Amino acid sequence: MPNTKSAKKYMRKTATNTSRNNTSKRAFRNAIKKVLQLVKEDKIDAAKKEFIVAQKALDKAVKRGVIKKNTAARSKSRIAKRLKK
Repeated sequence: MPNTKSAKKYMRKTATNTSRNNTSKRAFRNAIKKVLQLVKEDKIDAAKKEFIVAQKALDKAVKRGVIKKNTAARSKSRIAKRLKK
C-alpha cells in the first residue's frame, strides 16, 4: 500500500487509466472479431461496414495511447486483406 499522499493519488489515477484503456481495447477487439466473423460467414457487405467501425476504434485507441500506430496499421491491413479474398 502507498504511504505518501502523492502515491495514493497515483494509485487512483492508475486505476482510472487502466479502466479507460481496457474499455478502449475491448471496443477495438470486439469490432475486429465482428468483422472477422462476418467474413467467415461470407457477409462481405456487412463486414465492410463493420470494418469502418473497427478502423475508427483502432484509430481512437492509437490517439489515446492504448496501442501503437504501427500495431493499428498492421491490424487494419490484415483485416482488409481478408475482406479482399
